[in-house]
Amino acid sequence: MQQSQTEHESLAAYLDDHLVGAETGVRLFTAAQRTWEGSPYEETFARLAEEISDERDELESLIHALGYSRSKVKAAAAMVGAAAGKLGPLNPLSTGGGATGQLELESLQSLVRMKESLWRTLLVLSAKDHRFNTARLQELTETARRQQEDVAAVMEQTAAQRFLGSAESI
Repeated sequence: MQQSQTEHESLAAYLDDHLVGAETGVRLFTAAQRTWEGSPYEETFARLAEEISDERDELESLIHALGYSRSKVKAAAAMVGAAAGKLGPLNPLSTGGGATGQLELESLQSLVRMKESLWRTLLVLSAKDHRFNTARLQELTETARRQQEDVAAVMEQTAAQRFLGSAESI
């Protein structure tokens, strides 16, 4: 099936949007690693930040392999977001406690869910567009599911401390 220029532009824009999201995800998971530094969850967030960084790089390589280029506007927005991300917008005090800690965890889980949706969408496209590696997209989809579970586990294991208090701090 021959794809029109509009279809290519739409797919390129979609992938570029997800690349901006991936760059945001790397920053936010790195910030979460700092938030949970010294806790039993620090290693979880360090691993997730590394995995998401690797997946961002893989997405960027895919965009280039498909012959697409980054939108200059979106690349500039990503740079602005990087500067703002240093301020820790989800959890400015870098604490795992209270509502801000909960919202940070929920936001991280949502970001990974969006990434899973990307991989699932590309998996559907791979049935008709053989430029995509179906097996790799299946792996990435499963990884995203596991990453969501990892964040959910931290959220569930720390919720009582966060909202009901305990002798042990987060």
